Parts: sequence; structure tokens; C-alpha cells
Amino acid sequence: MVQASDPDILSDFILPSNLNGVNGSFFTFTGMRGIFNQTPPTFKVTKASLAEFPALNGQSISLAVLQYPAGGVNPPHTHPRAAELLFVVEGSLEVGFVDTTNKLYTQTLQLGDIFVFPKGLVHYQYNANATEPTTAISAFGSASAGTASLPTTLFATGIEDDILAKSFKTDVATIQKLKAGLAPPKA
Repeated sequence: MVQASDPDILSDFILPSNLNGVNGSFFTFTGMRGIFNQTPPTFKVTKASLAEFPALNGQSISLAVLQYPAGGVNPPHTHPRAAELLFVVEGSLEVGFVDTTNKLYTQTLQLGDIFVFPKGLVHYQYNANATEPTTAISAFGSASAGTASLPTTLFATGIEDDILAKSFKTDVATIQKLKAGLAPPKA
């Protein structure tokens, strides 16, 4: 497995080429305003990464607010370019990751707990509470951590059904059912 990370910069910060100068506004991200006043119906991520916040260029850090409705899940996924530090600020979460020897590490987190997901490893989060939402904040050791969601990566990218069926030791009909479950609802 090959992994990469952000290169170190030789200045305090990096300005986009279309800017001649900056003030405090350049270093301020307002995209999180108002999100704590709502409970989304499905799992929701609000990111402050390089794509949304250009001041992060060269800083090797980014952040995301993760909102889980009751029973909500962030499916198994990886961040190929960064470790993740998750901080529970509301509710509780069941979390886990799988190391390179296929050992599963799990923990139930409560309000105020912090958990680290090592760089590049498959991990998940689940709000097992049937009635209350959960909110967590994740910090990443990269301005662009990247996310590869396993359900989407495996079943919604065009990998041939027979390859998936052989890989999972099942039949094509089962693979097609899994793919159908990931298809967007028809309007």
C-alpha cells in the first residue's frame, strides 16, 4: 500500500495565485455557521478542507463536522492521506477500525471522548442510539485527507459484477442486489 502526505512549505502560508494580499478573512472559514442548529435525516459531513478553505494549503490540517441521526452510520471508509482524530461533542458513537493484520479495534465513545483512526486504515462510526442524534468533530493531518467509502468504491464504480462475485465468493445476483441498494432513488 502506498501512502502520501502533505509536503512541508517554506513560508508561513500559501496564497492562491489570483490574490495579491490577504487580511483576516482569508484565514476564516464560515461554512460551519448554523449547522449545529439542525439534525439532518441521514448521516452528514460538513468539511473544511483545502477544497472549501484555501487558507489550509500547506498547513497539513483540515476538519469536518459529522452529524449522525439516531441509528445513523458513516460506512466503512479510508482516508488515504491522513490520520483522523474524532471528538464526540454530542451523544455517543460506536467506532472501529481494522489494521493491516485484519484485527478489528472497537470502542464505544461518550460525550467528550476522542479516538484516533490511523492513516489509511478502514474504519467506521455508528450511532447505536435509536432516539438521539450524535455530533462529532474530526481533525485530519492533511488539508486534503481524501475519503474512499467502501460501499461506493466497490459497488458503484463500474467494477464488473463477476469480478466482485468471485472476490466475495458469492453470485452475480447478490452483487446486483448490493449495487441496487446503493443506487440513488428514482424521482
